[in-house]
Amino acid sequence: MARRHPIERVRNIGIMAHIDAGKTTTTERILFYTGITYKMGEVDEGTAVMDWMEQEQARGITITSAATTCYWNDHQINIIDTPGHVDFTVEVERSLRVLDGAVVILCGVGGVEAQTETVWRQADRYNVPRIVYVNKMDRVGVDPDKAVSAMKERLVTKPLVIQMPLGREDAFRGVIDLIEMKEIVWSNEALGTRYEIRDISEGNLEEAKKKRHEMLEQVSDTDDDMMRMYLDGAEISPDLIRQTIRKGTMSLQFVPVLFGASLRNKGVHPLLDAVLNYLPSPLDVPPVIGHHPRTQIEESRTASDSEPFSALVYKIMSDPYVGALSFFRVYSGKTKVGSMVYNSSKGEEERVPRLLEMNSNKRKDIKEVYAGDIAAFCGMKTLSTGDTLCVRNRPIVLESITFPKPVLSAHIEPKSRTGHEKLANALSKLTNEDPTFKVIQDPLTGQMLVQGMGELHLEILMDRMKKEFGVQANLGKPQVAYKETITTAAQGESEYVRQTGGKREYARCAILVEPLDVDQGFEFENRSQTDLPKEIIPYIETGVQEAMEVGTLAGFPMTDVKATLLDGSFKEEDCTPLAFKIAGSMAFKEAAQKANPVLLEPVMNLVVVVPDEYLGDISGDINARRGKIVHMDMRGGSRIVKILVPLAEMFGYASSLRTLTQGRGIFSMEFFQFQPTSLPIMEGIIARVEGRIPAH
Repeated sequence: MARRHPIERVRNIGIMAHIDAGKTTTTERILFYTGITYKMGEVDEGTAVMDWMEQEQARGITITSAATTCYWNDHQINIIDTPGHVDFTVEVERSLRVLDGAVVILCGVGGVEAQTETVWRQADRYNVPRIVYVNKMDRVGVDPDKAVSAMKERLVTKPLVIQMPLGREDAFRGVIDLIEMKEIVWSNEALGTRYEIRDISEGNLEEAKKKRHEMLEQVSDTDDDMMRMYLDGAEISPDLIRQTIRKGTMSLQFVPVLFGASLRNKGVHPLLDAVLNYLPSPLDVPPVIGHHPRTQIEESRTASDSEPFSALVYKIMSDPYVGALSFFRVYSGKTKVGSMVYNSSKGEEERVPRLLEMNSNKRKDIKEVYAGDIAAFCGMKTLSTGDTLCVRNRPIVLESITFPKPVLSAHIEPKSRTGHEKLANALSKLTNEDPTFKVIQDPLTGQMLVQGMGELHLEILMDRMKKEFGVQANLGKPQVAYKETITTAAQGESEYVRQTGGKREYARCAILVEPLDVDQGFEFENRSQTDLPKEIIPYIETGVQEAMEVGTLAGFPMTDVKATLLDGSFKEEDCTPLAFKIAGSMAFKEAAQKANPVLLEPVMNLVVVVPDEYLGDISGDINARRGKIVHMDMRGGSRIVKILVPLAEMFGYASSLRTLTQGRGIFSMEFFQFQPTSLPIMEGIIARVEGRIPAH
């Protein structure tokens, strides 16, 4: 089967924004205007195609990143609609890893909001070119100029305004295209399918000329030829302007800004044109870099069908009808149904049973995929998020995806004694789907613990378990997922001697522990001068890691620690791997106890928006929650307060905020970092863990 569109006419884009900025509504309009759907879905009515999960329709929010393929002006656009709620930021992270460009949607009233900053930083990390669509131009209080200014201040970027809105609030009727110098006006009927392109009216001409002058001045800064034409006063063709904007967008020199009101079906057609004109095709992005799985030599793959096949699995999903779906992006080459693909991350080879083009939760069988495609395997059970697929004779391992660590945990148990196996199977499928959802055993009680990114995250997963897998389970009260670390260097030494069934086991280890910087995790180094067998060293490291899992203060896992093996001794006849594993674990525990261990708690970045008269009440409440106000701003009579606050103090905050502000305050919260607790707080947590004081 031949490729439907040449690779230069393929766009892989993500739609991302703060919650309630209109991502899904905009995507629904795109699907309607490109002919994928015959009826527009609405988020408020629970009929959005992209929000197909029952939990999404009930809450009116996006939970999982839905992929779809549509076609516009002889181009193929693969779209991933990502969630805006911070609990599901993993969906944004893994989507950005496989996308070439992004549309960031701002609310014309709220402008740049907390989660906007988060997704912008994520896109910066992956160097993803962006265009910005300022939505909700029909809303009361809309201020597009303020939204553009906020981009400069809060996102530290250079917005390039290529449109001028025609009217605001109820009077919003269209936009002026500053490149073509034409008005685009939508009819209020016909679901936005009819619009008129006409000359700019006399009343808007002067302002449009001024805005175009500002745009050309900014664009010409990035191109010498265009700068000369601009300074000479020569006429610059719209095609040349678009080419220069495309280059500047792809090199991240500026971000084109467009305006619209998706709910009123206005502004989406020029947005689609901008995706084609300014965002990169797979040919425009640098070759993907990886390494050879055996030699570790750097390898690269260019986006070409003639290159060896390489792809990255970015998402796993359990489908009740077809089983495991593995979403992947093809970086080079092609593969088809029935061919063998090599999983270089795991060293396994598997035949492709079925390939699917996804349109949200609907699917279409396809026979072959090519470089630049985003599609799904069906029925390949051994795949995991982050796996690289390639051909065995030209192996490559692509950079995997890093995910944030869970910050909340809760005990879970089946409602019936016979439900343990069903619960374990359901949890296994959910953890395979979601790398930020973990299942571990509580080291103190032996009970099963589930860990996630927030209360809503765990609530949604429990709801899915009940409705999709038919598993009834009791979930305990969510608890903060603390960690432990050390603050000074210290040494520990341990000797392990045991006589079992006539055989003696002996091992001795001396270990130095040192603190690492925040988020450095764990390092192990062997500096032993004794002739310990090489095959024994990994067992000592394993013993250290097992000891780190249960910490030294209250059973919480340790992080940001470097362990160095200084010395060790053994006797040939008594040397066993188990003995060294235990000796390493014991030596580490002794050293860690001497190294001034402390508890780390997750601290959240909280943004509260409240009317000015409630600021005093909010400040007092935040102080009582051990919070620290780091920044305050004014926006249209409301205070925007940025706060760092421990997660442990934030349970039930939504209700408290409603009470304090008579329902007029809103907040958003995201994980900031783990920070040491004060001594009184640490002692209280340890006492609760040990059962000396009741949990509150």
